[in-house]
Amino acid sequence: MTEPAAWRTPAVDPADTDLLARGTLEVEGRLVEASNGTFYGKVSDGSRSVACVYKPVSGERPLWDFPDGTLAGRERAAFLVSEAAGWHVVPPTVLADGPFGPGMVQQWVDVDPALSQIAVAPAGAQPEGWFAVVDAVAAGGREVTLLHRDSLPLRAIALFDAVVNNADRKGGHLLPVDGTVLGCDHGLTFHVEDKLRTVLWGWAGDPLRDDERQRLEDLSLQVAAGPLVSALSDLISADEIEGIQERLDVLLRTGTMPEPGDRWPTIPWPPM
Repeated sequence: MTEPAAWRTPAVDPADTDLLARGTLEVEGRLVEASNGTFYGKVSDGSRSVACVYKPVSGERPLWDFPDGTLAGRERAAFLVSEAAGWHVVPPTVLADGPFGPGMVQQWVDVDPALSQIAVAPAGAQPEGWFAVVDAVAAGGREVTLLHRDSLPLRAIALFDAVVNNADRKGGHLLPVDGTVLGCDHGLTFHVEDKLRTVLWGWAGDPLRDDERQRLEDLSLQVAAGPLVSALSDLISADEIEGIQERLDVLLRTGTMPEPGDRWPTIPWPPM
């Protein structure tokens, strides 16, 4: 990795978050590939406007392992944890009313397709600067290897995912922009059971960096008491907040990046 040791993701502008929460939302189209009701739109307040993604609670598809009607709150909670730890890896995300009722509203991110963080290569390939994640068989019986980049911005997302217990970190949920990487689609997070499913296993078992440990320690203090706990308690259950602390304790005790478990599939489907 070539990034400086003190690499940091640019902080979120509070004005953007405030606009999303207080502005008027207009829907301009639907993202038809999404599994839940997901809309593209614009939030405006006077002369200011910002493009956004809107996921109304009414459009959430019931899941067997997550309570109904909670995905929007989990997306907001993921943003709060990202901000509290100083990762800033989630676009500004709020809960707000829209044309189809209350839901999650998140700032739209225009990505650069040339900076894809995930790649599929011939079986056994591992180019410099990439990690091999898993071997698979593609259409037509072609054997391939799934890769992800080796970079500090992506590693920050991998550690964030371990803390929020992200059960659905697909390659398509990574948003490369302006020299960094953001993540989206955090509805399947904070479950009380270990459900970490991700394509970002390249650092599994690596020792935590000093700056990573410091972030985890700072976040642990905030999860123990204070404004963050109050904000999270409106979004996820007390047991799920306790689960954040338990995962932080494990990461700090082991001093390593998370490793795949053996209770659940550890890579989401489809991975891309």
